[in-house]
Amino acid sequence: MSPRITLFLGGRTMKEQTREDPKILAAAERQMQAWAKNAEIADRSVSLKFHPAHAGQEKCFLTISREAGAGGSEIAAIVGKRLGWKVLDKNLLDHVAERFHLDRSMLKLVDETRSNWVYDVLGTWMDNKVIPHETYVSQLSRIILALARQSNIIFVGRGARFILPREKVLAVRLVASEGFRVKRLMHVFNLSEPDARRYMREADQGRREFVQRFFHHDITDPHLYDLVINTEGLGLEGAAEEIVAAVCHAKPAAILK
Repeated sequence: MSPRITLFLGGRTMKEQTREDPKILAAAERQMQAWAKNAEIADRSVSLKFHPAHAGQEKCFLTISREAGAGGSEIAAIVGKRLGWKVLDKNLLDHVAERFHLDRSMLKLVDETRSNWVYDVLGTWMDNKVIPHETYVSQLSRIILALARQSNIIFVGRGARFILPREKVLAVRLVASEGFRVKRLMHVFNLSEPDARRYMREADQGRREFVQRFFHHDITDPHLYDLVINTEGLGLEGAAEEIVAAVCHAKPAAILK
């Protein structure tokens, strides 16, 4: 059945335009089929466990979920330095782009962002460099699992908490008040207060929708995490200390070497 598209373009609905140009409708139908297939692949990737050949390797991971402006990237860097663990944050996109020969600038458009039906379905027809969200999540899941087999790693965001084996993960959530986060964003990105507040809300919403759609969880649910830290009260250094202590307490000392 043909998709019902009712967006307005140039005074006409997209549906009306597709009647006039069958190529657009055909492209949309092909992309929707690819979209569904990629969604299945993504779900399968998320459900994967480590291959038995790797079962004997003592690897564990720290995943950091964060509210925008709560200091997730900075705290991950501090913890990584103290533990001697690799930190994968925005640089995860570099791995995905290199491994699957994808345009990194296009990956940024689907990295923890709100899904856009028109972008995902018609975008690839209009520009072959466009990467649908489902394709990104599928490839991201494979990269996370592959890298996790190599060493102890700190993963920042991107649903890693739901991709990796739960028994090997210490899951942390970083939060803070809106006022604190807005001030930090203003300082870090040199933004005005309205722009910082807008950035904060868009980033938070994108991350919530990303996790809800592809991993079927509410990212704000405290029960998903082993440790929830208010960085406003402890500061970035204090939060990092709490996380390092939790890792050392929860995991065998041998894997910290």
